[in-house]
Amino acid sequence: MNKTKTNSLAIKTPEGVIFSLLLASPVTRFLAWAIDFAIITFAVGLTGNVMMLLNIFSADIARGFYIISYFIVSIGYGIALERYMRGQTLGKRLLGLRVMDSQGLHLNFSQIVIRNLLRFVDSLPSLYLVGGVVCLLSKQAQRLGDIAAGTIVVRYPKLAEPNLDQILADKYNSFNQYPHLEARLRQMVTPGQASIALQALLRRNELEPESRIGLYRAIADNLQSLVEFPQEVTEGLSDEQYIRNCVDVLFRAKVTDI
Repeated sequence: MNKTKTNSLAIKTPEGVIFSLLLASPVTRFLAWAIDFAIITFAVGLTGNVMMLLNIFSADIARGFYIISYFIVSIGYGIALERYMRGQTLGKRLLGLRVMDSQGLHLNFSQIVIRNLLRFVDSLPSLYLVGGVVCLLSKQAQRLGDIAAGTIVVRYPKLAEPNLDQILADKYNSFNQYPHLEARLRQMVTPGQASIALQALLRRNELEPESRIGLYRAIADNLQSLVEFPQEVTEGLSDEQYIRNCVDVLFRAKVTDI
């Protein structure tokens, strides 16, 4: 993995092919946090009846309960959503952001826990001042929690719909026989994985034969590990055709679902 410029992450495959992902800017990250903060504040506000009851006995106890509730909800919100929404919270999803391992590897649960536990350090003294300053100074726009966890936040801008006919025209897709597995594939594959598969097909003629074979093998193995189609529809398919079928499901078929 190489960094070519400060606003992007360049991932280099063993075959020598480089794919770039855009790093989220501090401003975009702050806006995503503002959305999440509003959601967390609303959730904590639902404990208002308990706070009113505690305030009868002691205002200090009521304030302490609010602080503890906010800590549990905010930490739990970030950990749970980034875990089960594959690196996203609601704010990040609305703005097209996602947490990733800084080396482009699989995001581990321990990394999610670390980056969320350190949110309170980044938020000091208020409005994420510490985290914002560190994010501005960091080459990969990382706050302290990201640096400690080895994570980055990338941005997936809305792209123009690719011309799939140049790589998929008049090609039969045996995966269409299993719409429930197609739906699972669209759910399991991240935008980054889908983009890499598409770009590998579009750049087919730019790759050396040996590099292309190795790259397609790695991409096909990754896609197969996410969703397994029946042997009768995959038997005899080359790695390239397998990727073409998946790209058809992820892009063209996805448009018809909307």
